[in-house]
Amino acid sequence: MVHTGACIASLLGQGGSRKYHLTWTWLRYFKNDRQRRDLITCGAAAGVAAAFRAPVGGVLFALEEAASWWRSALLWRTFFTTAVVAIVLRAFMEFCATGKCGLFGKGGLIMYDVSSEKVQYSGPDVLAVILLGIIGGIFGSLYNYLVDKVLRTYSIINEKSAAFKISLVIAIALLTSCCSYGLPWFGRCIPCPTHITVSCPNTDESGNYKSFQCPPGYYNDIASLFLSTNDDAIRNLFSASTKKEFPGACYGRLVGRLFRSISNLDTGLFALLGAASFLGGTMRMTVSLCVILLELTNDLLLLPLVMLVLLISKTVADNFNKGVYDQIVKLKGLPYMEAHAEPYMRHLVARDVVSSPLVTFLGIEKVGNILHALRTTGHNGFPVIDEPPFSDAPELCGLVLRSHLLVLLKGKNFSRERIPAGQEILRRFAVFDLAKAGSGKGVKLEDLDIEEEEMEMYADLHPITNASPHTVVETMSLAKAAILFRQIDLRHMCVVPISQGRPPIVGILTRHDFMPEHILGLYPHIKPHK
Repeated sequence: MVHTGACIASLLGQGGSRKYHLTWTWLRYFKNDRQRRDLITCGAAAGVAAAFRAPVGGVLFALEEAASWWRSALLWRTFFTTAVVAIVLRAFMEFCATGKCGLFGKGGLIMYDVSSEKVQYSGPDVLAVILLGIIGGIFGSLYNYLVDKVLRTYSIINEKSAAFKISLVIAIALLTSCCSYGLPWFGRCIPCPTHITVSCPNTDESGNYKSFQCPPGYYNDIASLFLSTNDDAIRNLFSASTKKEFPGACYGRLVGRLFRSISNLDTGLFALLGAASFLGGTMRMTVSLCVILLELTNDLLLLPLVMLVLLISKTVADNFNKGVYDQIVKLKGLPYMEAHAEPYMRHLVARDVVSSPLVTFLGIEKVGNILHALRTTGHNGFPVIDEPPFSDAPELCGLVLRSHLLVLLKGKNFSRERIPAGQEILRRFAVFDLAKAGSGKGVKLEDLDIEEEEMEMYADLHPITNASPHTVVETMSLAKAAILFRQIDLRHMCVVPISQGRPPIVGILTRHDFMPEHILGLYPHIKPHK
């Protein structure tokens, strides 16, 4: 649901889908980097709110995981989004209360209500919770390690022929089927409780008592976990009234049974704390996960124990590896910047990591030179420099984007003389021609049709140049530059010389230049902080 919400928001931020005729005029207002990032953050928050029915947890999830830079306007937008999600969910639940929508809306806004259980804990209970946190941290880090290996194996298989991909799908389907329908054969047939009001065993999709191969009046404990809906399975584990014959369904319940002689907490509450510890060890979230679990269970008395188990599990797991989201981002090769700078960055300055050679354009540049640079590099931004006679000395005029250059070249706004074209050139473009295009919708290099005689003509880049790019001096600490780069949500940072008489720009910093792989590749003697 988180991925779905973010994908829908990204689609809207790109102006909709022309292929499926889902475009609206008002979507053009989101065609810039900041609005699109905010929209995707709101989409992720909406996904969490819809999946867990936790609107406040969705806002905190966006704060803790989705947004790289938080501000009050974004807080209001995500809060408004999750509030709308809660209202829509409530409306659909009321509509589906008569059973018109199948299993949708079962359980209300509180999915796993354990508030009926009296929560009283003492010293032995806290020791058990600490043990749960340690186990959750170890298991969570082990899970992340296995996820990393599985994804790497999947990437290798995915690069091979279609036969390997089909074999992978078949193997996963067979393994899942064998586990789901094979393990219940090892379960026991347990007599149905006499105090319940629901049918036992039940034969519909939803229910807590599955007969499987058991005779009438009996139910299979393992089948009740594997062959019921996800909500019912988790509700069985968390419920205080769940029969104690569900052995080993969760290590939280197992720890609860081990401490049963000295602990006052129900094993169902231990199951909840065990789930919290595993999630904390896997995703390394604390605040948002704590609020999501409280909204799921409607039991505020568990707050101290949930906070304790999350802090311990995260601390233990951080000693082994990073969170699952960080590992997946790294595996995909995305240049994700952490909120803090690495310690070794304090001993470097900005000019130490700039990539070379630097590709620059003159304020009025030959069309052939622009086209050559676009064909031979994949850079997204180029510095624009003015030289005499257009300036007294070489000076940095600004930064021009690759997408804007493509639009300019496609419009063929050239001149035979090296003279300024002025702002009149912008009147030849529509308002949103230079806006950020959606995925696969912008002008591509292959779309250009430049004739041989036009290669020697000139194009004035001043009208499409950002004349106020963010700049730092070459001697600025790399750690300070990294924090500034992330906090302002930059794509490019120009590094300028500290003294005169030199070229007006030393280089450009992008996200890739702040990555540990790039820095440690330039300076192998530096030991990264662990």
